Amino acid sequence: MKNRRPMLPTDPRIRHYTDDHIRTLLAEVQERGRKFGLIWPSAGTDETIDGRVLVRFNTAPASTLLNLLSLLLDVERDQDGPCAS
Repeated sequence: MKNRRPMLPTDPRIRHYTDDHIRTLLAEVQERGRKFGLIWPSAGTDETIDGRVLVRFNTAPASTLLNLLSLLLDVERDQDGPCAS
C-alpha cells in the first residue's frame, strides 16, 4: 500500500466538500467496499458542524470517508497492478 498521510478532520480542504460531494463519495465507498465485504447500509450524511459535513458512521468526519476511500483505491491498485496474479 501507499504510504500516504491520512486527511485529518481539521484539514481545511474538508470545508470544500458539500453534502452532494459526500453522498457521491459514500456511493463510491459502498461500491468499492462491497467486494471486500464492507457494507454500511445506513451510511449517509449527517449534519454540518463548523463548515464540515459529518458522515453517519457514528457521526464521523468526512475525512474518515476520504481516508477509507483512499485505502480501498490503494488495495484495488495493488490487486490490479502489473504483478497481480
